[in-house]
Amino acid sequence: MAATMEALVVLEPNRVEIQQVPVPEPGPNEVLARVRAVSICGTDVHLVRGDYPGFWPPSFPFIPGHEWAGEIVAFGPGAERYGWKIGDRVAGTSHDACGVCQKCVEGRYNLCENYGKPGLHKQYGHNVQGADATYVVHGVKCIFPLPDALSFEVGAVIDPASIGLHVANRGAVAPGDTVAVTGAGAVGLLAGDAALVRGAARVIMVEPNPGRLARAAEMGFETVDARGEDPVGTVRAMTGGLGADVVLECAGVPVTVQWALAMLRRGGRCAAVGIPTVGVEVAMQRIVLDELELVGSRATAGEMRRVMPLVEQGRVRVADIITHRFPLADYAQALATLNDPASGAIKIIIVP
Repeated sequence: MAATMEALVVLEPNRVEIQQVPVPEPGPNEVLARVRAVSICGTDVHLVRGDYPGFWPPSFPFIPGHEWAGEIVAFGPGAERYGWKIGDRVAGTSHDACGVCQKCVEGRYNLCENYGKPGLHKQYGHNVQGADATYVVHGVKCIFPLPDALSFEVGAVIDPASIGLHVANRGAVAPGDTVAVTGAGAVGLLAGDAALVRGAARVIMVEPNPGRLARAAEMGFETVDARGEDPVGTVRAMTGGLGADVVLECAGVPVTVQWALAMLRRGGRCAAVGIPTVGVEVAMQRIVLDELELVGSRATAGEMRRVMPLVEQGRVRVADIITHRFPLADYAQALATLNDPASGAIKIIIVP
């Protein structure tokens, strides 16, 4: 193996460069994997822009990327004890939690109470180096066997598919529910499929981007064009004036959070996975009087394993949301494409 590799390095906000950097060495209970495909997440866009200063990442320069698939090529001390073999195909997720705090013991490792503490917690591509490179290091707790029937490209979108399932779980979607989804991006569309898996009778996508709205319609979802009509009034009209039983907020924009709460039926529940970068004003009076529920949904907490058979069966349609592919050397072009509303981009795959 060569001593150096190609990697995307964010030198400072809005300044990226492809560099040759040392191949990382896996530590205890970690593996080194050859990255075959990595997808661009909305969080990556914010990180490149510097929207979370001092947090994601803690400092620059930094290698982002956390939605990936590839093959194990080397073990750190002790990692081979867990049954992995060189050449195993894997899909990665980002949280390498401590495993011993109360939240980890309860299975909510995405809420690890030792988040970011050196030696106890890592979140790859967020607070430690990520997968936009030829090779990546990951702990054994956050790699999962990739079935032979799934390509590496599809494997690179298993993590957002698991996030879509997690937000549907946090929304407590029940059989027969009418579910509205604000934001028909990658996670929104996958969350729509997850809602159907959980038994939703209807899924309504609310989206202003015409390309994404068209893809949602092609996938069989009901759609609301947030540009040309009142999304709240339209969803209420589509539900006999009652509103949606559950709203999955997948856009992370202040106005979509307000829409999400306003289009809920009395006693309804909104699960929010989008992360606004500014504060949001919410209608507390209605939340109290109509007993609405607003819950957060962070990453994934065990859904990686559970979503893979759903992807294999075509019930969570990962391949349908992959719209563009670029080599790692063209990352800047890929990022510009994702940021261009006219490009039709939903999920972009990067090939190191």
